[in-house]
Amino acid sequence: MDLSTATWTDIRDLETDLAVVPVGSTEQHGPHAPLGTDVMTAEAVADAGLERVDQDVVRAPAIPVGIAEEHRQFPGTMWVSEDTFRNYVGEAVESLAHHGFDRIVIVNGHGGNVDALREVGGRLTRNGDAYVVPFTWFEGVGEHTADMGHGGPLETGLLRHLEPDRIREERIDEARAGAADGWGDWTSDVNLAYDAAEFTENGVVGDPDDGDAQRGEALLELAADALARLLEAVDERDVSRPERR
Repeated sequence: MDLSTATWTDIRDLETDLAVVPVGSTEQHGPHAPLGTDVMTAEAVADAGLERVDQDVVRAPAIPVGIAEEHRQFPGTMWVSEDTFRNYVGEAVESLAHHGFDRIVIVNGHGGNVDALREVGGRLTRNGDAYVVPFTWFEGVGEHTADMGHGGPLETGLLRHLEPDRIREERIDEARAGAADGWGDWTSDVNLAYDAAEFTENGVVGDPDDGDAQRGEALLELAADALARLLEAVDERDVSRPERR
């Protein structure tokens, strides 16, 4: 059930303790893909995953701004500090738990959020506030995961499937020309770069033309199936904390 369109009495009458919270970012994705790519993809995967489970699940509104200062040189990018992000997501999840939705999967669409979301999940779970598990959609797509870049084949392909009008096809050649082959500038297994603009001219990493709509459809199927399996596991899991050894 979509929290945004439900009434409070609809929510009161639900017999479930399971919820999902989409989380993304508002940041550059090259000259061809929208700033809201990470939010759009997280919401789409969340909704597709919910269609695959045979029970009520609360779907919270998406959190659209994340940890994205590494894209600050590109106009339109928004970000908050890691502390602000962790606190905001944590308190939003706690508000759901207050109403009894205390098994929560955070559906994430932005790589910069991953570490912070894992910390939030661990803290809330260990404190007994809720059982919280983060799921990043592009880590749940099998062999495709290796091609994840930024505004590259996976994100471009998924949007070409979901909302093709959002991709500026006339700018694909420009996106490819200014793209980096990989994320960062590495020496001795250390990334010397802190900001994306240090290694990519236009913010793109990977070849967006390797992601067509057919690939995007496959990505959505894989990610949605993975999320559905995770929701079932979270629903069935014994979430009591282990005894001290």
